[in-house]
Amino acid sequence: MVSERVRRQIDRLLDGAQEAISRYDWDTVPQAAQALLAIDPGNSDAITYLTSAERALGATPTPTPLPQAADGTPTEPPYTAVTTPEAERRQVTVMFCDLQGSTALSQQLDPEDLRDVIRSYQEVCAGAVTRFGGHIAKYLGDGLLIYFGYPQAHEDDPQRAVHAGLAILKDMADLNARLQADKDLELTVRIGVHTGLVVAGEMGGGDAIEELAIVGETPNIAARLQELAEPNSEVISDITSNLVQGYFICEELGIRELKGISQPMELFRAIEESDGQTRFDVSSAIQLTPLLGRDQELGLLLDRWEQVKEGLGQVVLLSGEPGIGKSRLIDALTERLVEGPITLRQLRCSAYHQNSALHPVTELLESWLNIRPGDSTERKLSKLEDHLAGSNFPISEAASLLAGLLSLQVEGRFPLLTLSPEGQKSRTNELLVALLLNTGDDRPVCITVED
Repeated sequence: MVSERVRRQIDRLLDGAQEAISRYDWDTVPQAAQALLAIDPGNSDAITYLTSAERALGATPTPTPLPQAADGTPTEPPYTAVTTPEAERRQVTVMFCDLQGSTALSQQLDPEDLRDVIRSYQEVCAGAVTRFGGHIAKYLGDGLLIYFGYPQAHEDDPQRAVHAGLAILKDMADLNARLQADKDLELTVRIGVHTGLVVAGEMGGGDAIEELAIVGETPNIAARLQELAEPNSEVISDITSNLVQGYFICEELGIRELKGISQPMELFRAIEESDGQTRFDVSSAIQLTPLLGRDQELGLLLDRWEQVKEGLGQVVLLSGEPGIGKSRLIDALTERLVEGPITLRQLRCSAYHQNSALHPVTELLESWLNIRPGDSTERKLSKLEDHLAGSNFPISEAASLLAGLLSLQVEGRFPLLTLSPEGQKSRTNELLVALLLNTGDDRPVCITVED
């Protein structure tokens, strides 16, 4: 059994190799692959990366001297067949993302301006895909072919793909705001996502060898879903929908015929994330089994809560191996606590936002302010002002601090802060703690943070 620490080290090395491949930094890839094989011999991803790097660098075996005849004349070596790395069967979630109306755009813009616009669109897509661990396999003109699950696999690749699609739509809205102001343009994209079996490996011949290629009907179906998507929407297949059920709010689009596909397929439009962002959340929305064998742990937590009600604040660290029931224990605790007066704050960390330390707090703020994906910056700032108006905080300073945390441009609406970076960080932390503890009455507060 691989320990959690070793697993994290393997994941970091895989991420490093994949990032190097995306930059075509073939000198770095062998180092990461060799380090990975040192701790995980036989790792198929590492072998694939190493082979790809050797080919890209033109690596050839060290030549050996030709055998010589008795008179010293070199003889021809025996014929050796050229072999290619074996392909493998993988379950992959494939995304097709296409820019709609690019032909009309090419007639409207100068070629240099068109290039800048398409590059901006590609950068938006690449940023979202990278954030959720996907791999851009090809840039097909103004379209993108994207893999989730190859060359690096995650246990939640279908979720990552749908997350990435929604992130592209959100980030495209921000790009369109800039393009509208600069060039009076608005871009529309269509996204299709499907999950299925493929054969993955090297394809092509001669100088046109594709190292990370996939073959199967999965990419064809994803392309057909993209064609059926409405502008600025993400369509997913029924298979992908089943795999992400409970994590997203989806709209049924009915059963559709797909061009070139023999069987009709039920389609869905991904609208937004649901409140359930962990497997436990999704399971609890259906039905949970009774909690057994945790009376001692639950009793300890309830004892700490009694001390909280007496004014003695408590901090409890609940740790253990995955799957032993930590989240289930917390759920049982909150079920008992809500029977009395309490303010419950729940913060959840996300594997997709590891570079944002305050993401759980930002997510809680967005929920507190009822910020929706389609809200404009003006609408978000108005909601922020309305909620702060009922508190005891200085509105101008608090709004400026929270707007920065929510990545909102105040645009002269509030006075600029004259604090140093350290001072701003300190004041933001003080404000967040005050907001978390502020209940409007004297009810005790329970804050849970799930890592």
